[in-house]
Amino acid sequence: MFSLGSWLSSLPGLAWGWALLDALLQGLVGACAVSVLCSLLKVYLYIQCVNNPERQAEKEAIAAQRPLLEPLHVLVLTGVLALVGSRVAALVVLEFSLRAVSTVLSLGKGTHSSQLYLLCQYSLGCGVSCGLSFLLEGAPHRTWNLALAAGLAGLLALHTRRLAQHVCALYELHSRARYCGVCILLLAAGHGIPRLLRNALGITFAVADLAAVELINRDFLSAAEAVRFWTPLTICYTLLVIYMQEESRQSMGKVLVLRTVLVRMGGLFILLLTVGRWTDILHVFVSFLGELWCLLRAGVLLESCWTQ
Repeated sequence: MFSLGSWLSSLPGLAWGWALLDALLQGLVGACAVSVLCSLLKVYLYIQCVNNPERQAEKEAIAAQRPLLEPLHVLVLTGVLALVGSRVAALVVLEFSLRAVSTVLSLGKGTHSSQLYLLCQYSLGCGVSCGLSFLLEGAPHRTWNLALAAGLAGLLALHTRRLAQHVCALYELHSRARYCGVCILLLAAGHGIPRLLRNALGITFAVADLAAVELINRDFLSAAEAVRFWTPLTICYTLLVIYMQEESRQSMGKVLVLRTVLVRMGGLFILLLTVGRWTDILHVFVSFLGELWCLLRAGVLLESCWTQ
């Protein structure tokens, strides 16, 4: 029997539209995850500045950030994550995971780096997008599941952004007067925010790494093809990690961060020139713009981490 639903689903243009909608929803979830990360780090760094009289200038700089720019940041990052293909996004996730493990081991047991949390913004967005793409692959109601995830992520991002605005405006008054329950809770347990973020990011990237490996391997028809891809990739990423560790010991600051982005994306670009596709090259340029956008948006927070 003739069915309007089956006729509509057979149209190639409609299928392309659903694929675009899915990509936008995945990008929105990833962008909201980045927004939650930045808001919680903003709360933590602001509290640290309040507790240190020598860091009043940093406190004022953090409070002076315009909250109206946050929706624009989420919107642009959503578009970037929607444009980046799953192959390049998976490579970004694997590269950051290797770099994060190396950094954590070099820091030593029991220490954390707020700077590392800020540097993982774009990789976190790619990781969430890869994880959703893998977990919902072949799901009968994929678009509705993504819409639900985007709605929940949007609510969480909205509440954490409001928390950051509340802390920057009233934390000093409320913590002294013991007036606000939220500020009193942050006064007592605000130091635990990095541990919360570390655990959440650890779980997220563990799932993202598994999804990234699977998304990359499904493009190979044989084990020989996989070896020809993974061997230069492993060598390239190992050399990048060693180079960045040496650079971080010699200098730090905005110049080092921008140089690191150039080196990482340049290495990925050269690698994909030999073993990738032409669409991967385009996605590397989009990833470069996404990395820069995230770092420029978090410039004030990065400055506070460097002087901490």
